[in-house]
Amino acid sequence: MSTPAVAHVAVPAGDAVLEGDLVVPPVATGIVAFAHGSGSSRHSPRNKQVADTLIEAGLGTLLVDLLTPAEEAVDRVTAQHRFDIVLLARRLVAAVDWLRQTAAPELSVGLFGASTGAAAALVAAAERPDDVRAVVSRGGRPDLAGPALARVRAPTLLIVGGRDPQVLELNRLALEALGAVEKQLVIVPGATHLFEEPGALDEVARLAADWFTRHLGNA
Repeated sequence: MSTPAVAHVAVPAGDAVLEGDLVVPPVATGIVAFAHGSGSSRHSPRNKQVADTLIEAGLGTLLVDLLTPAEEAVDRVTAQHRFDIVLLARRLVAAVDWLRQTAAPELSVGLFGASTGAAAALVAAAERPDDVRAVVSRGGRPDLAGPALARVRAPTLLIVGGRDPQVLELNRLALEALGAVEKQLVIVPGATHLFEEPGALDEVARLAADWFTRHLGNA
């Protein structure tokens, strides 16, 4: 099976324009927008690996930079934007709106968040309950979504490495606070925060593909 082409896109987000890479298989069952973690971008090799697995499973993907190039340049020096969950979530909501209204209106939308991007994904899911049908967090900080956790309705999967104890505890607390009826915490044994161990990221990608296929395909 041939690999679908990558379309380089510009996503309007208020007074900003976000750069993204969009892939939509010919017969897609849904589409997943990625919210990258602290200090990362759409070029993250870990998220690209997960995206490739989702594409193989028949899902579309949008890898999008939630910061503009100018903001990224400032953030590399000051780290002032990477924990600005309000800003990141607002940009992600704009990406969801763009997918639903322009790029892929026929497809159900899921969100994949890593690190601080997980909090942005959950806030966006709370803001767009009729549009976001599933959320997956990889080594995320869902606790940073704060009160928005209780308003999340989308089925949510939290994936944490077994050797990432601090983040694991934060995810356990966030799981209790989540308002979603269907929610699950999965621990990948032996994995640290970045899932760099052999096979760890493959397991994350498999879990994410299963979750999104189940929930977006039925939406």
